[in-house]
Amino acid sequence: MVSSPHEAMHRIFQEFPGLFSRVSEVLGVDIPPPTSATALPTDLTEARPVERRVDTLLRIETEHDGPFLLAIEAQGKKDPRKTVSWPYYVSYLHNRYGLPILLLVVCQDHATAEWAARPISIGVRQWQTLALNPLVAGPHNMPVITDVAEARKDLALTTLAAITHADNPDVGAILKTLSAALRDTPEAIADPIIELTAQGLGNRPAAQQWRNLVAVDLSFYKSPLSEELRDEGRAEGRAEGRAEGLLLVLHARGIAITDETREKIADCDDPQLLHQWLNRAATATSAEEVFAEE
Repeated sequence: MVSSPHEAMHRIFQEFPGLFSRVSEVLGVDIPPPTSATALPTDLTEARPVERRVDTLLRIETEHDGPFLLAIEAQGKKDPRKTVSWPYYVSYLHNRYGLPILLLVVCQDHATAEWAARPISIGVRQWQTLALNPLVAGPHNMPVITDVAEARKDLALTTLAAITHADNPDVGAILKTLSAALRDTPEAIADPIIELTAQGLGNRPAAQQWRNLVAVDLSFYKSPLSEELRDEGRAEGRAEGRAEGLLLVLHARGIAITDETREKIADCDDPQLLHQWLNRAATATSAEEVFAEE
């Protein structure tokens, strides 16, 4: 399973192009809702041996204002090289397609979002030749959605909000809201949201919360990722149950349980090994016999 927050932060716009209309509204920019959106090639490489790629590139059609290009960059940390590459992206795309261009940068921490929002100016002190003002979506301006009815109205925005708030202490409440909102959602919509949320949380503690929610609240979904997340949740549950059972057996049989023994059992996440220890505990006379190496 791909577990890259970088992928989720821009790929969600490929899955749900209409999301940008709601994001722009949150960011205070009046962008008309799209009538259609087309994913374009992300390769911005010229004939020269320098490869440049934007994360996601969409051609957005609107009813009255005409088409424009939306370039989306997922930014996990500050990167001084972007002050060169972002103006290049915009200039290249304008030259290639001849359309208005917006650059949206999606971040998961306040410091990176603040850095990304700084205007990029190219020129001399006396005159600004080119100015770039990225739109930035991050934990500083994405909504914290904890109302199920509100989440159901816009599942894509709720998903992006959960991803951008991955480090928020209240992310558990956001994820519970999202899982509850998905219960009555068709699988064709729910499956990519489940996957994107898992990707967006990466290896943060919130990722395990999401896995547990999927394993319990969304047990009726049968997508490969849903099954994988449920299997992980079941394995963790089995490990916890066997660890508790092992401690009870050791206590019942009068075998001394030291702090080191408790820590060894608590740190074990292998259900098969815990099962082996549990079988030994039924007949062992000491902790050494239970944990003896093969």
